[in-house]
Amino acid sequence: MSALRVLVTEPVMGRFTDVLTRDGASPHTWTFDFTAAADPAEYDVLVCSSATPELLAAMPRLRLVHVTGAGVDKIPPLPSGVQLANTFHHGRSIAEHVMMTAMMLLRRVLRSEADLRRGVWQNAMVDQEYPFGGVLAGRTLGVVGFGEIGATVARLGAAMGMTIRTVRRRPEAPLPAGLDVAWVGRDDQLHELLAASDVVVVTVPLSDATRGLIDAAALASMKPTAILINVARGAVVDEQALYDALETGTIAGAGIDVWWRNPREPGNPPPSHLDFTELSNVVLTPHQSGHTAEVFAGRAVDITDNVDALADGRPLRNLVDL
Repeated sequence: MSALRVLVTEPVMGRFTDVLTRDGASPHTWTFDFTAAADPAEYDVLVCSSATPELLAAMPRLRLVHVTGAGVDKIPPLPSGVQLANTFHHGRSIAEHVMMTAMMLLRRVLRSEADLRRGVWQNAMVDQEYPFGGVLAGRTLGVVGFGEIGATVARLGAAMGMTIRTVRRRPEAPLPAGLDVAWVGRDDQLHELLAASDVVVVTVPLSDATRGLIDAAALASMKPTAILINVARGAVVDEQALYDALETGTIAGAGIDVWWRNPREPGNPPPSHLDFTELSNVVLTPHQSGHTAEVFAGRAVDITDNVDALADGRPLRNLVDL
């Protein structure tokens, strides 16, 4: 195995240096540089979540760009001969987040916790007007998109006693083994799915075809008792339409984990130009549904395995063709 020089620019991976370096036993040189202090010309591998054309142009030895997640939308076109790989492991983490969010909304946890924090003991036993919570069992889970994340959400939903329905680009494609799906529709049957679902989970990738997919008309087709949970990309859901639907009671609630802007970008833009924090029927999280230790430890293993494979001349896993 030839030793490679690896530059890691994604700060979160600095918390998994033991995995990446195999507890110091890796033959490769690993540099963790989160301030652009290192000379990029010295490195064969770049581990990152994003890169600029200028950075790539300054790396004449570059052979592999390995992103630290699934998305490669922040990677510009690569020089000839440079490979691109990604990594996953987030399906179970995101699916558990979806179930947690759905249960929080159905049980009205936000209201109960807020009451208790201000010293008010209020529930259906002491207040005849207080709404009951609900369970997942017996409800219909509508999954928009049926890739790894969607299928894992469906498995957990089925284990909780939910009926599973989905729309997908290729409805005739085989379903994951052991998963009972009551109905599989085409993309153009989205509104039919929404109308039949009590919990709708959006898991499709962002593309020209899916941008604004969940618009005002789609939200209007949902039950007023239904909830929407978006773990895909913010722009898949129309920002203003979702706010209006929540404010007017068109739908009962929403879980928003993905947003329309990234506060880490230049200028620190707010995640939304609308104040979703003023709404009491939403669970808001900062794009962290996949942020568990298990996810990033698994990703670190993938990355270091691919670096070893590159050094050995073996095929790499999870290669992406931009």
